[in-house]
Amino acid sequence: MLKLGIIGTGAIAHHFVAAAHATKKYQLTAVYSRTMETAKSFAQDYESEVNLYITIEELLASTIDILYIASPNSLHYEQAKSALKARKHVIVEKPAVTRPNEWTDLVETAKEKKVFIFEAARNYHENAFTVIADFLADKDVWGAHFSYMKYSSKMPDLLAGKTPNVFSSRFAGGALMDLGIYPVYASIRLFGSPVDAHYLAHHLPNRIDVNGSGQLIYKDFQVTIQTGKNSHSSLPAEIYTNQGTLVLDSIEHISSAIFYPLQGEPQPLAISKAAHTMLEEVVQFANMIAQPQPDLYESWLLAAQAVHTTLYRMRQTAHIHFEGDLNEDDTSR
Repeated sequence: MLKLGIIGTGAIAHHFVAAAHATKKYQLTAVYSRTMETAKSFAQDYESEVNLYITIEELLASTIDILYIASPNSLHYEQAKSALKARKHVIVEKPAVTRPNEWTDLVETAKEKKVFIFEAARNYHENAFTVIADFLADKDVWGAHFSYMKYSSKMPDLLAGKTPNVFSSRFAGGALMDLGIYPVYASIRLFGSPVDAHYLAHHLPNRIDVNGSGQLIYKDFQVTIQTGKNSHSSLPAEIYTNQGTLVLDSIEHISSAIFYPLQGEPQPLAISKAAHTMLEEVVQFANMIAQPQPDLYESWLLAAQAVHTTLYRMRQTAHIHFEGDLNEDDTSR
């Protein structure tokens, strides 16, 4: 049983704990918040004894085995690095970092301290993508269209003139980083790293994007990406091949995949949807710690590196700059 600590007390942290407890592989034992009142409010939903902390130093000095980080995006890197240096396994909610060099540093630190670093990009770890990748193996991919748009609960605050964290350049917010990462992960999971990427964004005055469309450029095809936080889309995802079109009901939690051949009847794929959106990733993380598979783990690290390199390239082409960006001309950052 992994003793679990949490940084971040929002709804997504509750979802994560529910999935973690469902596996019987984790037990929540520690919560950090900036105020004791918030920490108590979060912990009261759980029957087990939970230690509460208002300093990260005290949290990392505790007996937790693994830390889940769900703070604002711009805080992820420093918090994750501190935890790794304290020899704690770390799960960082996506996006784990805002610049690819930060991910490189976290990976190097984790290896040095002999602990694991995971990015909680839940769709990447869904078994559905293994089924889809196997199905596409004998086909030539000619292109794809992936969309994930979800109206943000923070839009009323934004429209009222406030700047919620999810739309803040200080906290590395915006549609691409929050939602666009799902189709980028899907594309890299299925097709590998693109040779180039572009993004056209609808900006706020602070240059953060509320929606946008992008292109991931591969040698023989392109993947079109749509994302947004100021509207909702129910468009399916489509993958075009020389034998027909594969239609997915979603790109971030797939429950249906149907292939429409150029000739013949539609062919449903055998997709099993997990009971909880985060269940498959938390199982895989716990299993990796208990029984390491170095090659598989390395593939996760490389995929995350490719995703963050791609996201950085996309936001540079759209002139999306965060307060933490030091040198906008250095595409390695």
